[in-house]
Amino acid sequence: MKIFFSLVLACFACMPVLHAQDSTVATKPKIAIFAPLYLDSAFDATNEYRYAKTVFPKFINSGLEFYEGAQLALDSLAKEGSALEVFVYDTRSTKESLEDQLKKPELADVKLIIAHCSSNEVRLFAEAALKRNIPVINTTIPNDGGVSGNPYFIVLNPTLRTQCEGIYKYVQKYYATRQVVVFRKKGVIEDQIRTLFDDYAKTTASVPLKLKYVDLIDSFTVNQLKAQLDSNRNTVCIAGTLDAAFGRRLAQQLASISKSYPMTLMGMPTWDGIRDFTKPEFNGLEIIYANPFYNPKSDKISQDITAFFNNTMYARPSDMVFRGYEVTWKFAKLLMRYGNDLASNLGDKANKVFTDFDIQPVLERNSMTLQYFENKKLYFLKWQDGLIKGVN
Repeated sequence: MKIFFSLVLACFACMPVLHAQDSTVATKPKIAIFAPLYLDSAFDATNEYRYAKTVFPKFINSGLEFYEGAQLALDSLAKEGSALEVFVYDTRSTKESLEDQLKKPELADVKLIIAHCSSNEVRLFAEAALKRNIPVINTTIPNDGGVSGNPYFIVLNPTLRTQCEGIYKYVQKYYATRQVVVFRKKGVIEDQIRTLFDDYAKTTASVPLKLKYVDLIDSFTVNQLKAQLDSNRNTVCIAGTLDAAFGRRLAQQLASISKSYPMTLMGMPTWDGIRDFTKPEFNGLEIIYANPFYNPKSDKISQDITAFFNNTMYARPSDMVFRGYEVTWKFAKLLMRYGNDLASNLGDKANKVFTDFDIQPVLERNSMTLQYFENKKLYFLKWQDGLIKGVN
């Protein structure tokens, strides 16, 4: 796999911008894909790979895997006769800044930008969307970058507000009669999470939850947890922090007493990266968290992508491969259907690939003016005794 990736990167080094060129190019909708490929870090000035053939730096993985998925989607679109002109940019180029790339003349009539971006790039992409009046899809960062009044910017990975509201509504729906304890550490983000829960409680049409907030230090003990639980009553425990290490410790210690204290543990979006939940030490505890990109990989497209990677790269495709494929396929299809009206039809649920997207306008609460668009769909997943499955 690593040797294959080196060959792929070698091709990229020779083609920092990839696009189709023929006599009909002017009639093709243009798409730009931005991803952190780190080509200049992987190759020297003579296009020689900087690392040994068996070495593949982890920092390159995410962007390259996203691109691989996008390229597979573009190949599939080409096979069915879809005509597109696609430009690919390396956001980690040492020769051009992202600002310079966004000013490229060939992007003058681009109709859609798909961005695998970082937190400090969100605002730049949002500004480009508003300036060009074209949709920009932020596929990775659950952050709006302080955007306001921008009907062309789409946050595909739901923000912390949407996640917290989703958790609150889930507990209301399924555990309304249980006692609810929010275990948290002290911090700015933790205070923000509490505010989001409390704000939603003020506006909910259902009976508000009675949340009990308990502050813990990082070295908290199981006895401190026991003091907040009832052996005769089911408790919903919510991890009120994005700190995954804190969440893992909380889950581990609650699992150790789950036979004596019936409970359900609700986690945060950062828990998607915790693979330790497969270990026996977490058995007995029901762990639930939300993920907008849940893919059980049981559909034909997922199986085909998996087979391609197994047979060609001798590896399994990562979740970022599937995301690159899904986002590129869906929004390219919508662009070809709606053309210049794409921005008015972002909520079209057609062309589903793996997951459902529920793209809704985000409104400023006082003036009710449009701020941007956001995917509001959350899948709730449950870990129990080392196995994970969707629960809604």
